[in-house]
Amino acid sequence: MNQMTLAVAGFAMIVVFMYLIMSKKMSAMNALILIPIVTALALGFHDAKLGKMMMDGVRRVAPTGIMICFAILYFGTMIDAGLFDPIIERILKAVHGDPVKVCVGTALLATLISLDGDGSTTYLVTCTAMFGVHRRIGINPLILPSLALLENSVMNIIPWGGPTGRVLASLHLEASQVFTPLIPGMVLGTLFVFGLAYFWGKRERARLGVIEFSHDGSHHSVSEDPDAEKLKRPEKFWINAVLTIVLLAALMVELLPLAILFIIGTALALMINYKTKEQGARIVANGANAMPVVSLIFA
Repeated sequence: MNQMTLAVAGFAMIVVFMYLIMSKKMSAMNALILIPIVTALALGFHDAKLGKMMMDGVRRVAPTGIMICFAILYFGTMIDAGLFDPIIERILKAVHGDPVKVCVGTALLATLISLDGDGSTTYLVTCTAMFGVHRRIGINPLILPSLALLENSVMNIIPWGGPTGRVLASLHLEASQVFTPLIPGMVLGTLFVFGLAYFWGKRERARLGVIEFSHDGSHHSVSEDPDAEKLKRPEKFWINAVLTIVLLAALMVELLPLAILFIIGTALALMINYKTKEQGARIVANGANAMPVVSLIFA
């Protein structure tokens, strides 16, 4: 079969795939699985060869799928243990009524929560924690979601964030090949967002002035679990923080493959924070967040 036929079939497959997804006639996972199979059979690939091609594809994307799965489990465990909660409290206490501090604090919070790799969590936590402060001061209501969106757009290129994972799977690349060269760009992008937050804050300060008030001390939890308070491990904040910093440093210097680092990190995080029976419950709870992304990678 010539390359032109394969190319035309490939583009046709993408068009059909996008139509079915956008018209909501098929889910993304089902479309990714079934449309390529139908296309391959229509092109005359027999069962034995087709099966071998599919298994080769699964083997190639396995490291990416494993890395994303355990990254989500790791950060989900840290959220459950309350790693980010004291940081939120400190930010809220530090900003007082200064629009500049509020805007920069919003950008900082969005940066930290974006490490989870789940955009919805970033928006939910950032907006929930900072909305009351923004509204009380009278800051332009567009600034809060804009800062969360901008910073999450920068941080969402982490390998376990979803889009980058799909790029790795489709191009058959290792995470370090794509992610490591992007780190300087992520740093510059984050600095730009902080600069923009400072600029917007200065503009709002000129308009509103500084409104002094104290943080009401209400607790802000990142976890969405109804039993979140029972899962908190505030006494283990520092060991969790050190573990996360060491893990991120190991990722940047490529000490080990990313998948292996997150496997080890997840095992340590679960062992440090929860007893054996509780570990299984945490895996089940956070696995629900991992499955939609991982299933698309393997599909």
